Amino acid sequence: MTAIHRLGTAALRLLPPEAAHTASLAFLKAGLVPPVKERDDPVLATTLAGMTLTNPVGLAAGYDKNGEAPDRLLGLGFGFVECGAVTPRPQAGNPKPRVFRLTDDRAVINRMGFNNDGLDVFAERMAARTGRSGVVGVNLGANKDSEDRAADYVTSLKRLSGLASFFTVNISSPNTPGLRALQSRAALDDLLTRVMAAKGAEPVFLKVAPDLTDADIADIAGAATAHKLDALIVSNTTLMRPETLTSPDKGEAGGLSGRPLFERSTAMLREFRSALGADTPLIGVGGVEDADTAYAKIRAGAAVIQLYSALVYHGPGLVTRIKRGLAERLKADGFASVSEAVGTA
Repeated sequence: MTAIHRLGTAALRLLPPEAAHTASLAFLKAGLVPPVKERDDPVLATTLAGMTLTNPVGLAAGYDKNGEAPDRLLGLGFGFVECGAVTPRPQAGNPKPRVFRLTDDRAVINRMGFNNDGLDVFAERMAARTGRSGVVGVNLGANKDSEDRAADYVTSLKRLSGLASFFTVNISSPNTPGLRALQSRAALDDLLTRVMAAKGAEPVFLKVAPDLTDADIADIAGAATAHKLDALIVSNTTLMRPETLTSPDKGEAGGLSGRPLFERSTAMLREFRSALGADTPLIGVGGVEDADTAYAKIRAGAAVIQLYSALVYHGPGLVTRIKRGLAERLKADGFASVSEAVGTA
């Protein structure tokens, strides 16, 4: 199985990035990617906002934008999968090319712009998996030309209530002009007041940017506490361009993800853990590419982690390798569970 994954990943990297993404999703939907049969080590079992997970390794939003293959993705060994972002109305996103591999840096730059088939199509697909097991969440976005972006989140939340395990309010994508302004305290208070009033039984998370000041972190932490958010996802892609980047496309506009984001996103994780304490769960995203980086996120304060960009370079077999390595590290350090290790660094 691992050999098949490796060969498939190598073949896909011969294609342009967005074509490779489309092809990989088609292969997955067709059942051409072998599922993982290995059972999770019991030490990896954990909970997130009341949801029971067999392991803490999740797929970040952005891969399955339209909810086409969540169960196939769960079959690759993820403890949970986040689909989307979905917007109320379909939108094409930004002009192509809009995603770039930074191979030498093990990174990706994208400026996709919330391209998706829209809420109606997404809701139909989520309804079709009613009754199936597995934790599948939905990342909510806003239409680029929306006059009331907060209303967009409420619209999607209400329509999808009962069809997803959790919802993520994504106000941190750098590829929709003005979206990150919703992270300011006044705008965030208005947004969260409306969202939390509309929510059903499912947990609601907030996904934040890594390009935040200390004041921004304090404001967001205050809003998260005041509105009783169920978790914070730290973090989305960055607009920063570290001097260490060497790949030819390093100057492309968009959000940078992958290895170069690890240090910044993990530092932010520690800052939010300090600001919020242990009561608000954190989901660590950014630069997770092996068991060491996953474990570092957990030790820095993440209850669970998510990844996406690393799959471009390492393929779906990465999920199993991370889980095995995490189990080894937890046991070696004397932890009986993931939750015991959270925030211990």
